Amino acid sequence: MTSLWPIAARLMSPELGDSSQDLSDLIGCVYDTVLDSSSWTGVIEKAMQFVGGIGASLYTKNAALPSGHAHHVIGIAQEYQDSYFSKYVAFDPTTTGQFFAEVDEPIGIEDVLPFSDFTETRFYREWAQPQGLVDCLSTVLDKSVTNVAMFGVFRHVRDGVADDAARHRLRLLAPHIRRAVMIGRIFDLKTSEAATLADTLDGLSVGLFLVSSQGRIVHANAAGHALLDSADILRAVSGRLVAADGQADRTLRDAYAAAAQGDEALGTRGIAVPLMGQDETRYLAHLLPLTSGARRDAGLTRSAAAALFVRKAELSVASPPEVISKAFKLTPSELRVLLAIVEVGGVPDVAAALGVAETTIKTHLGRLFEKTGATRQADLVKLFAGYSTPLIA
Repeated sequence: MTSLWPIAARLMSPELGDSSQDLSDLIGCVYDTVLDSSSWTGVIEKAMQFVGGIGASLYTKNAALPSGHAHHVIGIAQEYQDSYFSKYVAFDPTTTGQFFAEVDEPIGIEDVLPFSDFTETRFYREWAQPQGLVDCLSTVLDKSVTNVAMFGVFRHVRDGVADDAARHRLRLLAPHIRRAVMIGRIFDLKTSEAATLADTLDGLSVGLFLVSSQGRIVHANAAGHALLDSADILRAVSGRLVAADGQADRTLRDAYAAAAQGDEALGTRGIAVPLMGQDETRYLAHLLPLTSGARRDAGLTRSAAAALFVRKAELSVASPPEVISKAFKLTPSELRVLLAIVEVGGVPDVAAALGVAETTIKTHLGRLFEKTGATRQADLVKLFAGYSTPLIA
């Protein structure tokens, strides 16, 4: 391993060992952000310390522009935060790989390209290296047609690139961050602003059910009662919330019981349980545990183990870069060059932008021509434009 990656002074065991309580406490703090979004900065600092790094961020990126926004960030100076999304996001070689990463699965520099190639890029020389950064271990929280929401931990040269222990820790934490972010989008509530959480949730347009560990309905808001009245995807049976689909019902019952055992016990279960109506309308159910932390003291009756949010599922459509990549079997490097040609221009400009030799760009360009059947760079631009139109079937 190159000298840029010195062994960290203290490695964290993948088995967690004495850190299991730290994980449990951290997960509790993650879920408390649903009630108080202002606590995210402190939470991502704790997550950074747990995973191992010098900075962390909750951020979104747009593949089409390219652009993005850091919603919560620590450890990165403001000038570098500003320059990243105003300039360097277009040159970041990890961006392409992040759009194709599996949800909740950690992705770092070496998952996208060899570290030796990374150090040749303009992004590394002008943005990462001046800060002493060698990696950003990220995980995808959610995707849309052009956007991806992520949580990432920045690694300093003294820590080295992300190792197995860091990946293991982020993998444990990722589903909980994802669940908290998704539910947090449904409502933005500070506990001090509500006499009772249940009263406030009555105003939500999504279905909301407070349930016990056995699935008994403790409370349902107006939208929740409407779902029960239709008896399409959910119904009340002897006071218990039951999903029409047998498999979904078993998943939800397991999630209720796990929620009662604490935040950590819920694990990856119940993040997004799909439900389908008789007319094939799709819904998603998201579970928030209510047995610890600020959620326990938010004015809820103690008999509720979890809050279940049910909403119509949004149409999931692959982004244009993802469609092109799959259609022509492009590697991340080839796709990155294609996107740069569309955004930047010819070979010299692309090479300068990506910080690599023109011969390297020409090699990738030749492979792009071979795989797509294009013969000119202008053809590649037209190809991308064709896949970007909303009229594509």
